[in-house]
Amino acid sequence: MSYERFPTTIPMYNDSFHHETNENFASTSASASAPSPNPITQHRHRKKSSATAYGYGGYGYSSYSNSAPRRRVSPVRTNPPIIPRFMRRIGSLLLRTLQAALRKTNPNSRRINLRRIKDPTSSLPKIIVALLLLAFCALLYLLLRIYEPHIELAFYSRKFAREEIVPVKPLAGCFNRPSRRYNVTESLYSPRLTDVHAGLEMRFGLDCYEFAGTVRSPARPKSPHLPRTQFHTYWRFDLVPFGPRQEYMLKSFFATQNLATSQLVLWSNGDLSGNTILKEYLHKYGDAFAVREVNVTLLAIGTELDPDNSAQQKLFAPAYSLSDSKAWLDGDLIRLLLLWNYGGVWVDMDFLLTRDLEPLLEHEFVTQWDCYDKKYTPLNGALMRFHVHSPYLCEAFHIMATDSPPRPHSTDWGSTLYLKLYRRLMRAGVKPFKVLPWCFTDGRSCRLDNRLPDPFKEDHKAGIKWWEDQPLIASDPSNQWWTFWRTSNTKVKNIATPPADDVSSVEYTGDPPALARALSQVFGIHLHNQWEKSYPKDGWVERLLLRRYERILVGAESDKGPEESDQERIWRRRSDGKVEES
Repeated sequence: MSYERFPTTIPMYNDSFHHETNENFASTSASASAPSPNPITQHRHRKKSSATAYGYGGYGYSSYSNSAPRRRVSPVRTNPPIIPRFMRRIGSLLLRTLQAALRKTNPNSRRINLRRIKDPTSSLPKIIVALLLLAFCALLYLLLRIYEPHIELAFYSRKFAREEIVPVKPLAGCFNRPSRRYNVTESLYSPRLTDVHAGLEMRFGLDCYEFAGTVRSPARPKSPHLPRTQFHTYWRFDLVPFGPRQEYMLKSFFATQNLATSQLVLWSNGDLSGNTILKEYLHKYGDAFAVREVNVTLLAIGTELDPDNSAQQKLFAPAYSLSDSKAWLDGDLIRLLLLWNYGGVWVDMDFLLTRDLEPLLEHEFVTQWDCYDKKYTPLNGALMRFHVHSPYLCEAFHIMATDSPPRPHSTDWGSTLYLKLYRRLMRAGVKPFKVLPWCFTDGRSCRLDNRLPDPFKEDHKAGIKWWEDQPLIASDPSNQWWTFWRTSNTKVKNIATPPADDVSSVEYTGDPPALARALSQVFGIHLHNQWEKSYPKDGWVERLLLRRYERILVGAESDKGPEESDQERIWRRRSDGKVEES
């Protein structure tokens, strides 16, 4: 049987794209042409065209052009834009999601290379998280741009607050049977020359500092028999040796207070009389300075904390071993016992006095902790004033003896105790003690835009720029209450600034600068036990405070009469112009 040859060639593949003219396709014709390669092998080495890949050709078939393939070259950027990694990931996830949606709706989706498109189902949570994060960042930026956030986190024991702070218990009756050494009429009901309660929080700008400047001492006639006020402070010799850093508190006292009517007593739990620095001050200032060793047992006699009181012996027994690593508990106890026995003013060792405290001495007071007026710790005892056998202290001892013992490393006998006492006084209808505004003694504890700069950082890091941008108030020569801290090079009469007090090195302009004026208005700076830190060289503390202490003390020494003590010399210079500095 013979077969006829067909006049035309039969294509081996059903290619609809010009297979007649495509030389790459093999033919089954019985012509004398050269044999074609194996069709299976040939198909395996062929490339699919882009048309077939998108569904224009038959399934599994390819179309080829006569021209040689050209290599596609993408443009190269000399400086490609920097795109964050998370933005690239978000774009990739969105693109794959779009491709998946097109694959489901495209009728020719089976022709798409499924291996190149990942299933975005597992990436959907990542997209949601990325979008939420982006939205949160945008919202946070808008909030910080438009609003001024005030955020503070503090954690208090609900049980402690419910059992120890919230309940208001009755007083012990100390105001009904006051001590003979306490003048109730003069201490509680006599008129006052100054007022230390502003009635507002004073959180804006320089309001608090300006209010502190209104607390002044009126001119009083000189008297040779003025009472001497004792200033008490305490140092734990077993924690850190008394050194130059602690000496700054002594310098601030002797450079700012009336040494003719003041005496500083340094108390300690050990013997400090052999300290070289203290020996020099004892020799130099005589009756204006003393160093003593504290005895809690003797100081507690006659109070509800008396260890001989059998009813309270068990409660007070742990107080004799209160020696925490921060000197909080023993310091809080000792300050109350010292004021009860001697009266006067308590000043923490981590304090720098900037002004004479005499205008405040007609009040019995504690201080405000900060400008935020914390709910459970609004009061501070870093600077406090009470008279001998004050009923306020008597009531405080009653609370200490009858309430729960203090927790270790806490302010239970400090801020918490003052708050309990204050609330009990108001409940009983008794006039409470005064509370000095925050900036009077602790200008560091407030907002970033109106608190004192950080004393332990360089000026550009301490937040001093806000003070440099404040408008300067023209000086008034009649306001001698602040000229003691003037930064002007002009010599002012009747001021206790020696001629050596040249402030030309101060890098501030104005008369006076805002920061120097604020320091002249407040009464001190509380440093909160940051003994491990040091003052930066040429920082604002060194320029405006420490150097002035040195100049005042050195000037007093050089101008002293032959039979005149240092304290008499300093106060004579301050009172020569019959203007009492406050």
